[in-house]
Amino acid sequence: MRLALSWWKILCIVLLFYTIIAGFLFEVPRRFILNESIRNLYFHVPMWFGMIFLLLASASASVLYLKNGKQLYDIYASQSANAGIVFGTLGLLTGMLWAKYTWGAYWSGDPKQNASAIGMLIYLAYFVLRGSIDDLQKKARISAVYNIFAFAMLVPLLFVLPRLTDSLHPGNGGNPGFNAYDLDSKMRLVFYPAIIGWTLLGFWLTDINTRIETIKHKLDYE
Repeated sequence: MRLALSWWKILCIVLLFYTIIAGFLFEVPRRFILNESIRNLYFHVPMWFGMIFLLLASASASVLYLKNGKQLYDIYASQSANAGIVFGTLGLLTGMLWAKYTWGAYWSGDPKQNASAIGMLIYLAYFVLRGSIDDLQKKARISAVYNIFAFAMLVPLLFVLPRLTDSLHPGNGGNPGFNAYDLDSKMRLVFYPAIIGWTLLGFWLTDINTRIETIKHKLDYE
């Protein structure tokens, strides 16, 4: 029974092992400028996918909290946002490393880079807000409202505004995305499992932290 309930965790481990091994050892297309750095596609982009899914889950949990007031939803919202920030930070770091070898600098002021940094600051402010309020219910309500608006701001920051101006980033500023020329059939065999694996890892971390925080809540308030 326990094995059946943990199938997605086993899948996560298998996919991540496959991603890491295949990501470094499988053949990749030789592209001008990108060269071997194209392997970062298996890590940088899935990190952002995982972040988006986690922050979407966080905003959804905040909506549920405002709807029925269950403390578990507030805990889940904060912990999925926490995992989302971790993935977002890893996405920024892997993106900076990629930029160094393709654009010549870790930070070039590209609109997508700037928007991503602003998005992370918005969510860091979410935790500052939570830490500044002592009353449990007031903290949960105010944080839930902020969290919903934070996700609503993140979407145009990452997916709309960078497309309206000049950008070095693929898929933005008139540049073709990877689907147009780099993501061949061999890379897809690693790229899509990587998205699933990293995303499952994010939700696994969220699940663990939610359980820990739920236990702490029961010990402190019940």
